[in-house]
Amino acid sequence: MREIVLDTETTGFEPDQGDRIVEIGAVELLNHMPTGRTYHQYINPQRAMPEDAFKVHGLGDDFLRDKPLFAEIAQAFLSFVGDARLVIHNAAFDMKFLNAELRWLNLPALPWDQAIDTLAIARKKFPGSPASLDALCRRFNIDNAARTLHGALLDSEILAEVYLELIGGRQPDLVLSAEDSKTGAARPQTAWRPGPRLHPLRPRLTAAEIEAHRAFISTLGDAPLWKKLWQEQN
Repeated sequence: MREIVLDTETTGFEPDQGDRIVEIGAVELLNHMPTGRTYHQYINPQRAMPEDAFKVHGLGDDFLRDKPLFAEIAQAFLSFVGDARLVIHNAAFDMKFLNAELRWLNLPALPWDQAIDTLAIARKKFPGSPASLDALCRRFNIDNAARTLHGALLDSEILAEVYLELIGGRQPDLVLSAEDSKTGAARPQTAWRPGPRLHPLRPRLTAAEIEAHRAFISTLGDAPLWKKLWQEQN
């Protein structure tokens, strides 16, 4: 199962009031394990950065001026995401912005049911407790010391760790069913047992070591276990 842990930074809270995406960061998971593949893009919002937003992520007008427009990166972003499930903290916010940007380009929207909201998972799992990304890092002892400002890729990397803890650790499907490689259907796991070797391993003992072991066994009495094993193997 392929999942994309995703985060965005924006100029504000409402795309319908002129706010835009200025950064997208994403981390790929395969069967709940990071693959090392990431997506990261700064975006020129074609508008001035409000001071309140700048204090959150530190992305100013001068820095963003030469970055590509969303229209220039939309297809590459959609290709990276594909039909993978989107893991987002407060998914409604990011999905609202992503679909607004896609709508302005007359591109199909990302289905809302493609997203899973880690904020909702955390609130359900720990009712009444703080559920911000920083609070969850403290709960799960995840190092977020580098998070002095919000950054989409860094936040996605941190969220990937948080998400794996929320669903039960880094290998939550370890004892669950696997998928058949041909049909994709779930198949039950069976206990793995090694088969017999086609060719026995070559002995690594020298003739002198074998003789010394034989002489030692002869001193153990009439029916030692070692003598029985020796007779079976020879």
